[in-house]
Amino acid sequence: MLSDIDIAHAAKIKPIKEIASALGITEDEIEYYGKYKAKLSQSLFDRLADKPSGKLILVTAVNPTPAGEGKTTTTIGLGDALKKLGKNVVIALREPSLGPVFGIKGGAAGGGYAQVMPMEDINLHFTGDMHALTAANNLLCAMIDNHIHQGNALGIDPRRVLVKRAMDMNDRALRNIVVGLGGKVNGFPREDGFNITVASEVMAILCLASDIKDLKKRLGSMLIAYRYDGSPVYCRDLKADGAMAVLLKDAINPNLVQTLEGTPALMHGGPFANIAHGCNSIRATKLSLKLGDYCVTEAGFGSDLGAEKFFDIKCRVAGLKPSAVVIVATIRALKYNGGVSKENLSEENIAALEKGSANLRAHIANMRKYGLPVVVAINRFGSDTQREIDTVKRICSEEKAEFAVSEVFAKGSEGGLELAQKVLEAAEKPSDFKPLYPLDLSIKEKVDVIAKEIYGADGVDYSDKAKKSIAEIEALGGGKLPVCIAKTQYSLSDNPKLLGRPTGFRLTVRDVSLSAGAGFTVVYTGDIMTMPGLPKKPAAENIDIDENGVISGLF
Repeated sequence: MLSDIDIAHAAKIKPIKEIASALGITEDEIEYYGKYKAKLSQSLFDRLADKPSGKLILVTAVNPTPAGEGKTTTTIGLGDALKKLGKNVVIALREPSLGPVFGIKGGAAGGGYAQVMPMEDINLHFTGDMHALTAANNLLCAMIDNHIHQGNALGIDPRRVLVKRAMDMNDRALRNIVVGLGGKVNGFPREDGFNITVASEVMAILCLASDIKDLKKRLGSMLIAYRYDGSPVYCRDLKADGAMAVLLKDAINPNLVQTLEGTPALMHGGPFANIAHGCNSIRATKLSLKLGDYCVTEAGFGSDLGAEKFFDIKCRVAGLKPSAVVIVATIRALKYNGGVSKENLSEENIAALEKGSANLRAHIANMRKYGLPVVVAINRFGSDTQREIDTVKRICSEEKAEFAVSEVFAKGSEGGLELAQKVLEAAEKPSDFKPLYPLDLSIKEKVDVIAKEIYGADGVDYSDKAKKSIAEIEALGGGKLPVCIAKTQYSLSDNPKLLGRPTGFRLTVRDVSLSAGAGFTVVYTGDIMTMPGLPKKPAAENIDIDENGVISGLF
């Protein structure tokens, strides 16, 4: 089979003008970024404001292997299959981050014959959203240090600056740094560090803002530091919010692209559900629901991360009511959760599959807690045997969950027709969507609900630092916000080595921070890094360009 990028190079896609026109979007409502990419303007939102919304389908997954399980590929293929069945569908996806593209992933635009196009542009600079977010974040950081240097009228304690600088690249050497060295002219030395851009609060704010006015308000509400007397300093106190909003004036508008088969896709907002809330922007999702009768969207990593945050944070903020949820699983991921090493995942192992399927059973049960119909999609790999597939079918039957084998990677929409039909049937079933917890619970009570109901923990332990942070946050009024738990994607627990469906463990919270602009509190567990590093052999080693400008190595 051809590589992902070879398939992309061979594709004949339509000018984005034609994709927009088919959706009823006028010339005045679109801003072109070349021939095959565009942004959709606020005027389109205004025109469609009173139009009824379509049905929302969320795609999530089991706990993955380190290589990922093809959730984006399945989302794209499902969208293509629904279109092939004659449905008016729009796909809502997250934008790739350059860090993982050049680090471990090598790309994030789907794969095989289920890709969004133009694949190279999307995986690289796209329409510049990540760069705008990086600039806005770093403008704020520059203004904080400049304020301290210029007399510090706000009385900011340099030891308690909360905002880190950001860049859209994995670089462990920048996790912890010292700024301001070199004498008086260079400001006051202090400890600092970098986050990857998609882990920044500015990214979360972009994803959760309803419009430019709301964006500016959220930016102004960012808690950026504490004074010497312990009182809070917000971004609006520094008068940085207006300029930051200016840098984001184009980035706030969703990006319109297409799949290999011409299905419209809105790509907007950042990934990283293990650190942030990890899903497509509210603006893109809502617009997709206005433009199509069905919107297929994804949430990062397993349902214990992306889906939980999608339901408890995004849907609550945006007033969204999903109609069904698809859980992507792979035979190899279930064997991995059953104790098989990465090197041996291609070998048939029914015993390990049975054992690892406890992970799938947990995700099915968890998604039902939100009152939604569940469909399991097995993203088929060439090494999967019929005996293994039959085993998973039986397990799904035992859980009374609908099931379909997805072969969209190899066959495009044709490989997703069974899944699409099951999803259509599920979306017509009665649903009673509701978040997992009410907002009037305390921070600890919310964390306790998620830990017990979604992770299967016996309880939660807090470090002294976390306890102190919670007290400060609740004193500032942050106790009534949703919680965004930063946790490993490889386990239902906070320990990546506890695979399958772990029991008898307690969740350990090491710190808590307030993202007042985004509108949630971040709860840090385990060893989650907000600035990942590159692996021993980065994907970048395989990415190249020839004298004709032809790119290779993206996948």
